[in-house]
Amino acid sequence: MTTAVRCGVLIDGTGAEPTQGATLLFDGDTIVGVDRGGEVPPGADVIDAEHLTVMPGMIDCHVHLGSSTWGVQERLLMPFSLIIAHALNHARITLEAGFTTVRDAAGTPRGVKMAIEQGLFPGPRMRIAVSALSQTGGHGDSVMPNGASIRPVSELPFTVVDGVEGVRRATREVLRAGADQIKVHTSGGVMSPNDEPGATGFSPDEIAALVYEARAAGKTVMAHAQASQGIKNAVLGGIHSIEHGIFLDEEVIEEMKRRGTFLVPTLVAPLWVVRRAEKDPSSVPPYALRKAREVMADHQASFRLAVERGVRIAMGTDTGVGPHGTNAEELERMVEGGMTPMQAIVATTRTAAECARVAHLTGTLELGKRADLLGVEGDPLADIRILQNKDKLALIVRDGRVFKSIGTRAPSAVS
Repeated sequence: MTTAVRCGVLIDGTGAEPTQGATLLFDGDTIVGVDRGGEVPPGADVIDAEHLTVMPGMIDCHVHLGSSTWGVQERLLMPFSLIIAHALNHARITLEAGFTTVRDAAGTPRGVKMAIEQGLFPGPRMRIAVSALSQTGGHGDSVMPNGASIRPVSELPFTVVDGVEGVRRATREVLRAGADQIKVHTSGGVMSPNDEPGATGFSPDEIAALVYEARAAGKTVMAHAQASQGIKNAVLGGIHSIEHGIFLDEEVIEEMKRRGTFLVPTLVAPLWVVRRAEKDPSSVPPYALRKAREVMADHQASFRLAVERGVRIAMGTDTGVGPHGTNAEELERMVEGGMTPMQAIVATTRTAAECARVAHLTGTLELGKRADLLGVEGDPLADIRILQNKDKLALIVRDGRVFKSIGTRAPSAVS
């Protein structure tokens, strides 16, 4: 049975001008037509979204469904089975926020993805990294100064490794555990206890080994890369996307443009570290708060430079550092950093789908793509902040299944 969505305004995610009064048609999980004239075929079920702006479901290229705003003590007291329950709840909250696809950047095992795929729990389409590779003492090494570790004993492979052979084996183990992409830390970071954001992680030879193994399996690599040299090593090593990119420079930006490397900026991440510390100082270690404050201006300046120079930017938030369901704030921060509202929407739909390697499925509302739709009360091109208001998200459809429909009238047959 064909379903017809009567749109007030249609933003298709390609960057094209919005269309007034179009009708979007889907059959099962697939878009079968976009009638710019608004015609509805006989016998179609109708969703009345004539009061809404209809756009593709949003995509976040950097989340951690298995993490949240927990302090170190709370995390140490949490069994892994409870983390799984939280991850499934976070998936539902993310879908409620209008995100129909996410790329999980480590900490979530494939059982969560499988449970959502099998319809046991609601959530977005997922691309998972499972575990992130870190050198000893690097950003992903969770050993605290007293020797304790907050890493749970679980099905997640142990990925604090050193040397080419260590990296190679860990990459293969993560692939065996079901990773859709490999995550590596090529620099220090804000939340880690043993390094600084400006520190370089992993050698070019180690990076080459993991990129080779990923490519041999048909996968890409995403790099937590904040330090200038760590970013450069990742880009020159053939890594697919730079996450955070706090200390970009002109040289590496030109190389990213030449190679088509994506930047996933996560502008809200350091903001949430500061907000958490202000609300509950016990939830953020003092070293993380210091580092977040120190990098914020450079982070914003690097993003603005990337926008000006035309780097491929895919939206990502690092949600898990901040509360799940707040993902859409990143669009506001991208607009503040120099993007137009339409550019921010494209970065969160088409470009994000390309970065996550799901562009054949989603990211735009075009013939043959999955019916991943978001219907918004209001105009996000006039006020991008409207996407943060869940009460304004009146229609959410993922794979042709209506997850939320308020004020759109139950589907009804048209004779």
